Amino acid sequence: MKNNEVADKSDRKVIVICLLFCFAIFIIDSLIPLGVAGGVPYILVVLISLWSHRKKLPIYMAISGSTLTIVGFYSSPVGGELWKVLTNRSLALFAIWVVAILSVQRRTMYEEKEKASLDVKILSGFLPICASCKKIRDDKGYWDQIESYIRDHSEAEFTHSICPDCAKKYYELGLNNNKRNT
Repeated sequence: MKNNEVADKSDRKVIVICLLFCFAIFIIDSLIPLGVAGGVPYILVVLISLWSHRKKLPIYMAISGSTLTIVGFYSSPVGGELWKVLTNRSLALFAIWVVAILSVQRRTMYEEKEKASLDVKILSGFLPICASCKKIRDDKGYWDQIESYIRDHSEAEFTHSICPDCAKKYYELGLNNNKRNT
């Protein structure tokens, strides 16, 4: 319960910081002439939003930054050639969304990796194994069948079969036993 409260408090701080940056960037964008790419700093807001535990916050901040970039186009003092202004604003929108999408993808991949690492049990190090019967000695000094040891110390499951060499050997053994019995 405490972890959720701490995460919520941390998320609120991140959201407040993002909103303050959005406000500051918008004020600056509204004061500078149109020829300057005032929307690019909203990328910073998207990146700050990654500190939050909320998965979709970078998308919401990208929406906010995009909206304020467009509103900034209408509220900024006149300046620059229109095609340059539109190009700068378009590139700013493009940059904001590229950063947002890549950030969300990175977070998703990181979470999948963390989940996968929790699901995987890996045997590592040296395993003391009997050279004859192939039993493995565990940490308590007991000798277990290799199948039991691996099943107990990993996520592996076994299904049994007979390889061709053993099948041939057991088949020949069976024929020899049958010949002796007759």
